[in-house]
Amino acid sequence: MQEQIRAFVLAALTEMNYDVSEVTGDTDLGPAGLDLESLALADLSVQVEEEYGVRFELDDMEHAALMTLDEFTTYVADRLAKGGEPVASAS
Repeated sequence: MQEQIRAFVLAALTEMNYDVSEVTGDTDLGPAGLDLESLALADLSVQVEEEYGVRFELDDMEHAALMTLDEFTTYVADRLAKGGEPVASAS
């Protein structure tokens, strides 16, 4: 499931005009990597919510800005495994 989520996230970022050609699982979503701004993180979150049925809160998005791609996809997969509910690591 994590690979499917990763592919979806990369496709969404490409559609949002981000260059993902050199992105790896260790690439940060925030300033140290892809440099997604809060609006881009919100857009990505909405797309993930619509595709996978998980719901993100504001705190989740602040936390996501500090995650790598692999950490984010693992987080989404864990949320899916718990029926979309927040996981403990998000707080």
